[in-house]
Amino acid sequence: MTATGADREAAGSTTRGYWWWERRRSVALDVGLALVSALECGLEGVEFARNTGIPVPVGVVFGLLAGSVLLVRRRWPIAVVLVTIAMTPAEMGFLMALVGLYTLAASEVPRRITVVLAGMALVGTFIVTWVRLRQSVAEQADFGPGDWYVPLMSAFMAVGLTAPSVLFGLYIGARRRLMESLRERADSLERELSLLADRAEERAEWARTEERTRIAREMHDVVAHRVSLMVVHAAALQAVAPKDPAKAVRNAALVGDMGRQALTELREMLGVLRTGDALTAPAAAGAVPLASVRKAAVAAAAAASAASEDGPRLHELEALVAQSRQAGMVVELSVDGAARPYPPEVEQTAFRVVQEALTNVHKHAAGAKTWVRLAHREAEVAMQVENGPSDSAAADAGLPSGGNGLVGMRERVLGLGGVFVSGPTDVGGFRVSAVLPDASRDA
Repeated sequence: MTATGADREAAGSTTRGYWWWERRRSVALDVGLALVSALECGLEGVEFARNTGIPVPVGVVFGLLAGSVLLVRRRWPIAVVLVTIAMTPAEMGFLMALVGLYTLAASEVPRRITVVLAGMALVGTFIVTWVRLRQSVAEQADFGPGDWYVPLMSAFMAVGLTAPSVLFGLYIGARRRLMESLRERADSLERELSLLADRAEERAEWARTEERTRIAREMHDVVAHRVSLMVVHAAALQAVAPKDPAKAVRNAALVGDMGRQALTELREMLGVLRTGDALTAPAAAGAVPLASVRKAAVAAAAAASAASEDGPRLHELEALVAQSRQAGMVVELSVDGAARPYPPEVEQTAFRVVQEALTNVHKHAAGAKTWVRLAHREAEVAMQVENGPSDSAAADAGLPSGGNGLVGMRERVLGLGGVFVSGPTDVGGFRVSAVLPDASRDA
């Protein structure tokens, strides 16, 4: 039986380790019952000694010893019932019989043993009552009941002395086991709720981490590409300004357009972040309930959906390549297969992969010739960006690199179940390849 410290304290002071009792009131109850039973058996031992012809002190001592067996009823209920059955012919220990049968029925003793011992007590009481009633009827000549009287009264007495105690003990035992089961179930539910709360907190933290990673990836893709082109154009503007003012004006206009485009995309992303403020709410609450996780998941899904709806599409690749050409890059775009619409997240990921690959060419391979290939296949779309070796004559714009471009591309592609491969080529260039499944075809 399991019990918390609060339950034990509410039940009263305990005597742990003191034989088989758990509480002092149990000790007091059993000692009191044993004393009353010993006194009863001692008094009944006087009559028993007279009927059997043994000395009265021996009968009294025998009764006292037999009645005190009730002290061990919690530890050995079977032994107590066996003693009461053995004492039935002596007509001693009625209290001990009642309490012993109750304790046996309420204990964890197997039911078959309880039934056998209760049946033995019932039969013993019936036989003793039958014998005593026949002697009484025979001694009273003026009392002549029918043949039904002795067996009926014997059965009534036997059932009355055994059945109530056994039935009440069975009821108490079942109730005790039910309470124990409910207590264990409550403890189990409390542990499960605690575990669910811990898991909910972990999931909420994971959702926040994933959302921060996604936001960082989006901002890196937007800002890095636009700003890289702006830096390249600014360097070209600085170089051609003294020689060709008209071209410098065109480059300055391009820098302004790119800056405005970068600001527009950043403004759209900030709008998405404002709609997803609920994501950060559980962090300040300490313990994260399940409802907070559900709200966080809904907000994350809404933010991702908004970002996908407002993100770039594959048909904008020509404009993207044109911007790189305007920055001085020699880049060729080839498209294989018939163009068709893809899910927004697929088109956005494909566009970001090409965009980030071109940004890396601007950063690390100034003046290198670049090939952008896009293939529309039956159930997938593939893209590849390959550049040749860097032109040593080209001026390096000195763009910084955080080392997150390839990592972000890989995360995007793998997140959609695609394949991503990157690495240097044999001629000294670099190649980025990605294949994305068409989720609409799979559905």
